[in-house]
Amino acid sequence: MPTPAVSVIMPVLNEERHLRSSVRHILEQEYPGEIEVVIALGPSTDRTDEIAAELVAQDDRVRTVPNPTGRTPAGLNAAIRASSHPVVVRVDGHGMLSPGYIATAVRLLHETGAANVGGIMHAEGENDWERAVAAAMTSKIGVGNAAFHTGGAAGEAETVYLGVFRREVLERQGGYNEEFIRAQDWELNYRIRQAGGLIWFSPELLVSYRPRPSVAALAKQYRNYGRWRHVVARYHAGSINPRYLAPPVALVAIAAGLVAGAVLTPWALLVPGGYLAAITLGSVPAGRGLGLGARIRIPLALATMHLSWGWGFLTSPRKLARHVIASRREPVAAES
Repeated sequence: MPTPAVSVIMPVLNEERHLRSSVRHILEQEYPGEIEVVIALGPSTDRTDEIAAELVAQDDRVRTVPNPTGRTPAGLNAAIRASSHPVVVRVDGHGMLSPGYIATAVRLLHETGAANVGGIMHAEGENDWERAVAAAMTSKIGVGNAAFHTGGAAGEAETVYLGVFRREVLERQGGYNEEFIRAQDWELNYRIRQAGGLIWFSPELLVSYRPRPSVAALAKQYRNYGRWRHVVARYHAGSINPRYLAPPVALVAIAAGLVAGAVLTPWALLVPGGYLAAITLGSVPAGRGLGLGARIRIPLALATMHLSWGWGFLTSPRKLARHVIASRREPVAAES
């Protein structure tokens, strides 16, 4: 099997906590081909730029490019343009590649003929709160049946976490659509699939992910997820499914139950009470093997994820979707 050179692209913003470790996990990959790492630097307010400069000075395989907007898709495109190798690996500044990740991904590209391969977003925490979030993010009660969160059999997928691409596919599609501040992976993979390309999920590919460190940060993350999932639903009407509708439905039902319980009848409080009971019971298997401090925080993590996602979905403005739809790119098929 050929061992093509690999470009790893990494958009970062305020990643002083994890950047050094993330890059180390890339440079320590046992891969016989050449590896370059291109870090797209957003306008961070912490020591991210300083750490990146140290990494560049320590290893000539690492370099940086500016990303003045700080937006993820713009940083990804800047890093793609600044890189040169035929395989492009996307990594985030708080993601840690598992040993053998790049070699396995290149093998899967060769074996499947896929345009993009990806695997599991393996959330791992460093304290009780982060461990609780990690448990919530890898449980079906937290994220439904998304394979890249909970695992599953290898096979064709709609989208994958991060991704390892053939460069010619990225260049043919014109890279990421920079209007998609979130969900840019889904939108790019949608165009690739529409152009006849294969997106392949494999549980062999694992990236350790560091969860958000506070309730407020987690709520902001999931509110944005919900907001942009509604944009995607308006952009592509066929992409919605019951899993995406569950959080907004739950939020409306809980709010209605609280109001009706206060104004009309206490029986209505069974709705929010039932939700609380469900996430409490669901946290038991999710927290198996964790310490008490993490286990008791799982219901809060679940509620934060569900309700913030639902709020973001319900309040997503139509004008945002119209703006994104106006930037629509048509899929570009490979020449025969």
